[in-house]
Amino acid sequence: GDSHVGLQARLMSQALRKLTGTINKSNCVVIFINQLREKVGIMFGNPETTPGGRALKFYASVRMDIRRIDSIKQGDGITGNRTRVKKVKNKVAPPFKQA
Repeated sequence: GDSHVGLQARLMSQALRKLTGTINKSNCVVIFINQLREKVGIMFGNPETTPGGRALKFYASVRMDIRRIDSIKQGDGITGNRTRVKKVKNKVAPPFKQA
């Protein structure tokens, strides 16, 4: 039980440490997709958190928050989703822009 606490976070940290140099040399892009979880009992601040520890947030060059705002309807059927994309972190351009 206790040995599994934070196991995924430790594995992500070790893997990202090894991968960053190789990714940089090979001049490629790696995209990680994660989900939001809600912390229980948070009074102040943002109750949303991402699983897997802090390593992914630290090593990322660009982080985007993508949320569904509305459904796009055509006739009586739903054909798509309207989304809002917010840059949460950007090491290569000005951050916090929204589209």
